[in-house]
Parts: sequence; C-alpha cells; structure tokens
Amino acid sequence: SVLTDMPRQFPKLSLSEVDENVRRLAEKVYASAIREEDTKDALSLFTVAEDCPIGVQEAKERELQREMAELHSEETAKRKKSFKLIRSQSMSLQIPVNPDWAMSVISPILSPASTSASIPDNAPEYQRVTISGDHCAGITVEDYEQAAKSLLKALYIREKYSKLAYHRFPRTTAQYLRGAENEKWSEEEEVLPDIIPCPRNGEDPYSMKDIPENLNYELQMKDGIINVYDNAEAMRLHQPRSLPYPDLETFAIDLSHVLAMIADGPTKTYCHRRLNFLASKFNLHEMLNEMASFCFLILNFQVDTHIHAAACMNQKHLLKFIQSTYKNESDRVVVEKGGRKMTLKEVFDEIHMDPYDLTVDSLDVHAGRQTFHRFDKFNSKYNPVGASELREIYLKTDNYINGEYFARLVKEVAHELEESKYQHAEPRLSIYGRSQDEWHNLAKWFIKQKVYSPNMRWIIQVPRIYDIFKSRNIVQNFAKMLENIFLPLFEATVNPQKHKDLHLFLKYVTGFDSVDDESKHSDHMFSYKSPKPEDWILDINPPYSYYLFYMYANIMVLNNLRKERGLNTFMFRPHCGEAGSITHLVSAFLTADNISHGLNLKKSPVLQYLYYLAQIPIAMSPLSNNSLFLEYSKNPLREFLHKGLCVSLSTDDPLQFHYTKEALMEEYAIAAQLWKLSTCDVCEIARNSVLQSGLSHQEKKHFIGANYLKEGPEGNDIRRTNVAQIRMAYRYETLCNELSFLVDAVKSEAIVSQAE
Repeated sequence: SVLTDMPRQFPKLSLSEVDENVRRLAEKVYASAIREEDTKDALSLFTVAEDCPIGVQEAKERELQREMAELHSEETAKRKKSFKLIRSQSMSLQIPVNPDWAMSVISPILSPASTSASIPDNAPEYQRVTISGDHCAGITVEDYEQAAKSLLKALYIREKYSKLAYHRFPRTTAQYLRGAENEKWSEEEEVLPDIIPCPRNGEDPYSMKDIPENLNYELQMKDGIINVYDNAEAMRLHQPRSLPYPDLETFAIDLSHVLAMIADGPTKTYCHRRLNFLASKFNLHEMLNEMASFCFLILNFQVDTHIHAAACMNQKHLLKFIQSTYKNESDRVVVEKGGRKMTLKEVFDEIHMDPYDLTVDSLDVHAGRQTFHRFDKFNSKYNPVGASELREIYLKTDNYINGEYFARLVKEVAHELEESKYQHAEPRLSIYGRSQDEWHNLAKWFIKQKVYSPNMRWIIQVPRIYDIFKSRNIVQNFAKMLENIFLPLFEATVNPQKHKDLHLFLKYVTGFDSVDDESKHSDHMFSYKSPKPEDWILDINPPYSYYLFYMYANIMVLNNLRKERGLNTFMFRPHCGEAGSITHLVSAFLTADNISHGLNLKKSPVLQYLYYLAQIPIAMSPLSNNSLFLEYSKNPLREFLHKGLCVSLSTDDPLQFHYTKEALMEEYAIAAQLWKLSTCDVCEIARNSVLQSGLSHQEKKHFIGANYLKEGPEGNDIRRTNVAQIRMAYRYETLCNELSFLVDAVKSEAIVSQAE
C-alpha cells in the first residue's frame, strides 16, 4: 500500500538548542563507559558490589533528610494537592459500570486527560494488587516530576525514530504520549513495517512476474547516507527527493538527552523503585492468581528470533553431512587453492583427517568453558576440526561450488522446521561491505540453490569489521563500506527490472542485524564532532553508536523509498547489550525495532525501565550467554519477563551451544526447568517471539489471533496463544498504571504553574 502522507521529513535540531548541562552529562556517561572498558581485566569476571555499604548508607540518610525537609515545604504541599486532584479525577471519571469490578481495578485506572485508552468492559475477573496512599513515597515531588519529564521526552524521541523508519511503537504508549499533549490517538497514526506474506501453496516462490518498472532515479552517497534524486539535473543542483534524510548532529543531540538521563540521580532513583515495584507486584499477582491463570502447555507456535544461518544445524547434523558428502562425492572438485583445484578427498588428506574417524567431539565446534569471555576463540569454533578450508566448503554461500553444500544443510534444517509445523526461524546471512557484488552473489545463491522455505524469514547481518578491510586496503574509507552495503539495495528498489534476482530475494528479507564482539571498544568517542563517513580514513574501527546510526539512516531512507513503491520494508534488529558499554543500548533505543541479547539492561535501571515502557522486544539466548559472557543462573531473562519486558527465547548458534536437533525446544525446556517458569510464562514467551518476528501481518493474525495488534486481553486469542486472559489483563493494566504516573506528573506540574 502506497503511503498518502508523503513527503515525510526528519526534524532536525542544532546544537544551540541543546542544554549545556545535558551535553556535559552525556559526555560524562560516554567517558565513564570508555574508562570502564579500558580498565577491564581478569578481575572483571568476578562480580563485586559497585558501592561500599557505608557510602550507600550515608547516601540514604542524606536523601531521607532532604525528603523530610521537603515534606514540610508549602511548594511540595501544593504540588501534591494538584497531583492528588488529577488522580482522583482519573478514578471518578473512568469507573466502569460494574461497581464491584470498579473497586478492584481502582489502582490502574487511567487519567481521562492523559489518554483515550480505557479498561474494556470484558476485562477478566482476578485479584488485583492495589497501592493506596502517597503517590511518590520515597522520592520528592520535584524529583518525581523531573524523572517523569525525562522519561516522556525519551519516549517521544523513540517514537519519532520508530515512525520514520516504519518500525513498531506500542499502541498503549502512543496513546499516553498523545494524552500528555491533550490530543487523541487514532489508529490511522499507527506505523507498521510492510512485510510480504509467504506465497500460498501452489504459488512459485521464485516467480519473476509483476516486477515494477524502472523509476530512473539517480543515487548518490552524501555524508554516509544514500540520497535519491529525480534525475541528473536534480542531482547536479543538490535537490534530493523529499525523503527523511537523518543527520548526525540531530542524532547526537537526541542521544545526548537519553545519555544524560542515565547519569541523572532522581531519574535513576525513580526507575529503580518502579522496577522493584514491578517485580514485587508480579510475585504477588502470581501468588494470588496462580490457579486462575493456569494454562495447559500445548505445542505453541514459536519463532527462533535470533539464529545465525552458518550455525543453524547441530553438531551431529554437520558431522553426518560431512561424512555423507565424503562417501558419495569424494572425487568432486570443491575448492581452488593457489591456482590448484582440489577434490574433497584431497582436502581431507591435506589436513590429515579421515571423515570416518570424526566424532562430535573431534569436530570441535562446541563452545564451552574455554570460550568464556574469549570471543576470538568462539569465532574459531566455526571452523570444523579447526580447519578454515572446511568452513569455506560447507558453511559459505560464495565459494567454488557456489555454496551448494551450505544450501543443502540449510534446506535440511528448513525441512525439519516444516515437518514440526509449529516452528519458524529467522536465520542471519552475512553481507560484509567488501564489494557491491556481494548482494547479487547472495541473491543468485538463494534462487539457484532454491533455499526458500515457508518456515524461514531471512535477516542480513553486517559484521562491524571496517578496520580489517581498511588494513587490507579493501576499502579506503567508511563511506565506501556503507555504499557497498546499501547502494545495491537502492538500485534494486529504483530499477528492479535490471536487478531481478536481488528484487526477488529482498521479498524474503525482513531486517538487518549489526554483529561482532561488543566488548571490543573503539578509541573514538562518538559525538556530533565525529568525522563524516567519507572522512573516516582512520585505521581504527568506528564506535558502536556510529555504526548503528549510519545503518539506521540508510535503512530508514530505503524504507521510505520502498514504501512509496509499495514494496516490503526492513526492520533494524542489532545485537546489543551482550557485552561492552551501556551506551550501546541507548543507541539501539533510538534506532532499533528490537534487539538481541540485552543483558546489560541489568546495569541501568533507567534504560531497563525505558525498554519496558516502550515494550522494545528483546531476543535472549541464555545458553549462548552461558558459554560466552554470563553464567546461566545470573541471566536476567526471568527477571525481565516477570517485570513485563517483552522478551523471547532464541538459540543464536545451535552448532556451538546445543546438543539436540530441536535447539529451540532445548532453550525452552532448560529455561522452564531451571527457573521454574509456569506454563503461562512459557506461552507468553512464545507469543512474544511471534510479535517480535519478521512474520507478515497476515501470518501473525493466523498464528496468534486476528486482533493481535490490540492491547490487553482484547488482543489475545487464547485458542492460539494459550496465554491466560488474566495474564494479558495484568500486563496491560500495569503498563497503563506506569504510563499514567508519568503523564499525571506532567499534568500536575502544568496545573501548579497555571495557578501561579
């Protein structure tokens, strides 16, 4: 569907509009993050408390004294009075028809001024946890209002970036943001990604029919972002088409606002207390409603939201495949080394290995204790028996045999998914940015090897390895790498007739991922002063935030161009928060539709609370983390789930981390056993995986219910999701309650200022 409200523009900011204090705080967070990474050593493997107990005690006492002083001030009394007035109006004006039910729901009722949402009449009956008394016990009114303003500002910023890129933004949060502006939210405002459903049975997935015509637009990279021009004359006059082109300065300013929040004491205190409350409230809710929200664990539909194609099979599968090819095709020429063509038998002879003597253990692809905090050792696990030749032959798309063995392996995995009926996967394929031919080679591989499966949707991962390409003189600057990654996509969008293979392949691609070891950090501190990609001729790798911005910027412009043409759009779904600085999670808060890992949200209550309020999906892989960065028992997945963050389970790399051919079931089974997850918890995670995935709107309606976009129990089809309506009502009402606190704080401040 072609959008009617074009042109869309990226609202730009200048440095003069930024508070000096905000900039200073943001730089402080960055500097401390870099310092923290510089001082990491072997001791960092052992977690110790960050603050000494005496310091914590003294800080608490000082805070208590300040609170007591403020309790008696007239200003505080006036503000509390106005806030209580707003809360009482909220309750009196929105009490539903049924008075019994009204009394039980009185806590999460919303402010009429703050939102158009209301609790539906058909909400399920269950025992609700309500809190009465002082609205902000434990923090001062000023701190509370400051925290509320900061959090709302961050949500406005995320909403802006999400809508411009056709990423999702939750309805409930959007309704409250409109309410804070005294406006009414409408469904027409909602922006969703455009994803093409799988071809129906009998339809040819490789059909080249109905390919759109050439638009004859001109394309040129400017400041690291592909610009689109109507014709050569417009390009000469520097008049690009009216699409939203982001700029680095505005992004750096928006990033600074959120970074400053992380370092802001009152906001940290408020978020920490709310998160503790959410955890305690869930425990009480579960205890009170355990029997009522019981559900049977049937075969729920699940999506493996984070899996790498090169490791999508298990060890035994790969071993059997290697032995099978050696038995049947040992005389086949499979590789060319130094001008010499070698058969499969010659390759094995050269590495002094007989495939029949190979075992799962000697294959040596499984990650274990030796890979913990050693990403370099983990990467070498992609080489079966430590031989890079075997990785080249079996796990690459672009090799002497045109990726045939890899395609056969992937198709065997896909066949198992199709047989199981209740599982989908979203494998990652790599585009490196070495040359523009990569895209055409990948598309050719996909079509020639017939890799399409109705149970797989593809994501393109871009490794952050500019420094390697620069050191080998493959690219001269960072802009060239970006051009190699994105220009072929723009060309295939403008003129699909000339790039038919790529146009077809892109139908089955739903998003982009940014991958590499996050614990490696750049010596460059990202800011509005960072050089443009054309000027990045340094040998060092750009920082994580720099990579994310330029990937997001090009995806956003590309999505707007594709939306104009009625083509499918892409989501940005980077690896984020697995290790490294928490500033990575701030960059993703602005630019990503959803993220993979998110472990470091544990370290920042502000970011964790923001990811909750914005319901940003997080694909978590506890078995992967257990081998690389974090012991299983310390993984925050259970804690995140219970607080209400949108988490799903994923496998990451079955080849390295799993033992059975049902890798995703292995993840679910271990999580359920170790953390004693209820059947309702497991079903909720499975439902989240479908919501988070790149499945089309039609497919999601089929798998989790026709009304899945609606919030709360209304959007839940229990026959398909098996998630109890009580759980859905609890999640919805709790989120409404948290958002209403923010909006009502801003309203009460406005009332006080008007009275003065």
